[in-house]
Order: sequence, then structure tokens, then C-alpha cells
Amino acid sequence: MKKGIYFLFFGLSLLFSGCYNDNVRLVDFSNVDAGEGTFHVLSQQTTDMENIQWSAAQQELFTQASALPQNTADSMPAPMRASSTNMNAIVQQLADWGNGKKAIELAGTYSSVDTEGNPITLSGKVILPADGKFKRYILVSHYTIAANEEAPSQTFSLEGILVNLGYALIIPDYLGYGVTAHMVHPYLVLETTATNVLDMYFQVLPFMQKAGLAPEHDDIYLMGYSQGGAVTMGVQHMIEMRYAEQIKIRRVFAGGGPYDVKATYDNFIETNYASYPCAVPLMTQGVVNGNHLELDLAKILQPRIYENLDEWINSKKYTTGQLNELIDTHVTDELMTPIGMDRTSYEISELYKALTLNSILSYSWTPKAPVFIFHSIDDDIVPYVNATLAKSKWQYGNIQYNFGHYGNHIAGMLRFLMNVRTLLIDEEKEENGNYDF
Repeated sequence: MKKGIYFLFFGLSLLFSGCYNDNVRLVDFSNVDAGEGTFHVLSQQTTDMENIQWSAAQQELFTQASALPQNTADSMPAPMRASSTNMNAIVQQLADWGNGKKAIELAGTYSSVDTEGNPITLSGKVILPADGKFKRYILVSHYTIAANEEAPSQTFSLEGILVNLGYALIIPDYLGYGVTAHMVHPYLVLETTATNVLDMYFQVLPFMQKAGLAPEHDDIYLMGYSQGGAVTMGVQHMIEMRYAEQIKIRRVFAGGGPYDVKATYDNFIETNYASYPCAVPLMTQGVVNGNHLELDLAKILQPRIYENLDEWINSKKYTTGQLNELIDTHVTDELMTPIGMDRTSYEISELYKALTLNSILSYSWTPKAPVFIFHSIDDDIVPYVNATLAKSKWQYGNIQYNFGHYGNHIAGMLRFLMNVRTLLIDEEKEENGNYDF
């Protein structure tokens, strides 16, 4: 295992190896007068893509990705077995992405709304090629995080590697991170989070225009994994229902998402097992607070969990991995009280109503723009049932599905990134006549 993890890190370091033409003019945004209703830059830095400094939280994810999936049988045929050997092969493929290019990272703020619809300032990051030339925007909804150091404005997001293909990425922090880290994150509250994501897109556009920059094409990609997968589908719904005349979606990439939050919660209770224990208080607190439910969390969460909400979760000091170590149990009834485990109780019946409202699969809607949905059958965090329910619900949508034994949730994320890159290249080749990347 240690050898596998070593090669994993080695491959990731190769990911950004290569050469770069230092004569390329770098764009300077320091003198851009953003004005009202646009993105405001707090910091700008030029990043050498062969020398990315991965955060401790990201390194933690890479280590998790090398682990064998919990429910994958050793007897499974080799091509489908999600072993650390296969993970090394994936990382080696990812290594081919690196072109030694440079990127500009713009951390900044924009205006949006909180869970009550009140004006609030949020933060996020824009990552674009250093010469300012890019084909399209990719609007990214990020995966579940817990520590503020993991917020896009605070670090280089994994999705940022797609900048090497010539795209500009817009990556919001979400409410509760970045400049709003002092606030409770409304985890899995779909409408609010989708609104926050779209508001950043709407305000980055005029900022970039004032900087004299624009994409080659006016349609955009949407992308997200895990929590971001569900948010991305929520963003697509919002665009198609409210902004279809303003925003043209080229394609949507959604991976490992909790599209049915209620089914995800059911899994915790029915199996009495939470492979990702921090998700239980994150989800419960997020939905109760985000939807302003008059419920007492002390009746739902076990005392040890409830009494440590502020220190463990709301402080934003700990990564999800660290939270899981602090919680130190995977047994659901050690996380939730008997009332919290009882779906007939008043508290949980009210919570279930909110969970349904925040599930994209409860919407009377079928995606119109093309969608790619990825999910590992062996996902140990977001139950695979989310994928099968999505396929059943959206059977008449223009959707390409990729389900298989791709390892645990984090290993699936790396495979998802690889899939997205391949699909982007294929689409650009088709559009440009075998364009050479």
C-alpha cells in the first residue's frame, strides 16, 4: 500500500511537468475597475502548473484514492478491479495532461444572497490561461469540504488542471466558506447553492469584459463531483428554467452526486452504517439551518456530536478526514438519537420534507442540454442508488451514463476528471476538425 501511495504522489507531481514559453504575455488584472455588480479581485497570482503546491487536505484525498474499495471482491476480473495498481495507471494517464503551462488564479468576491434571500458577499476563484486566451468557461461546483483551507479561494482546486486545455474555470466557495467561513454552510440546500454558483458566473463575465477578455465561444460547460454533482444538476435546472435565453449550455459533467438526498439519508439509517460519518451532522445541520426548520438538533444528533458541532464543523478548522477521525464511529445510531433514527418521528418527518425539496430528482424536470453522469458502483460515500434513480428519472434526457466498478468515492473522482478531460478533447476535435492538443 505504501508503495502504491508513493507512486500516486509521484504521478501527480508528473501531472504538471513540461516546458513553458516564458515569452508569453501574462495578463495583469490589478488595474481593472470592476465597478458594482461584478467580480472584485482580492488577490492575483501566476501559477506554474508543474509546481502546484497541493494542500494537506488534497494530499489526504490522494492517499484515500489509493485505498481498495470496501465492497469490491478480490475475485473481480482484473480490468474492473479498483486496485491501487489501477489507480497508479490512472495517475500515469493524468500525468500526460501536464504541459508545463502557467495559469492565473484570481481569488475574489461577488454579490449573492443568503438562505433567506438577503444580500451577502461571497467569494470564489477564477483560473484561466496566463495569456488570457481561452475557449470557454467551465462553471465548477466543488465537492464536499469541511476546512476553510479547502475552499477554492484558498487553494488550487483539482479541477483547475483543465486550464491546460485552454479553458477558464469559475469556482465559487459556497456560502459558509471563504469570506463567509464564520457562517454555517447550508450543506445540500440546493436552491441557495445553485443561486450562489450562478451569481458568480454572472458577475465574472462583466469583470472579464472590462479586462478586455472573452471566450472564443459563448456557450459554457457545467461540472461537479460529489456534492458538486448534485449542485451542478441544480445549476442546469436553474439555467434551463430561468436563464435559457441568456446562457447556452454546451454540456454538463456530473459525477458521484447525491441527486436524491432522502435516499442518501435512508442509507445511513437502513444500514446503520455511515462510511463518511461527518456527512451525517453536515447534512442534518445544513438542511435544518438552510431551510430554517424549527427543529432542535439536540433531539436528532447524539450529545457527543451535537455538543461538538461548533468546534468540529462550524469552526472550519478540520478537513473531512480529520472530522471522521474526531467522530470516531461509523455506526449511525452512535451519531443519531433514537428520534433521529425514527423516520416516523416528527423531527425526521419534517427533515424528510426538506430533504425531498433539496433533491434534484424530486423536480418535475428532465435535463435538456447534453449530460454526462458518472458514478462508481463501489462508491463508499454517495450510495450508487443515486445514479440508478437518476437514470430512471431522466430516461428521456440526452444523457450519457458511465457506471462501473471504479473504486471508492475519491478514486472515482480522479477517474471522473480523466473522463471529463477526454470528453472535452473529443468535443473540441469534432468541433475544430481534429484540432491538435
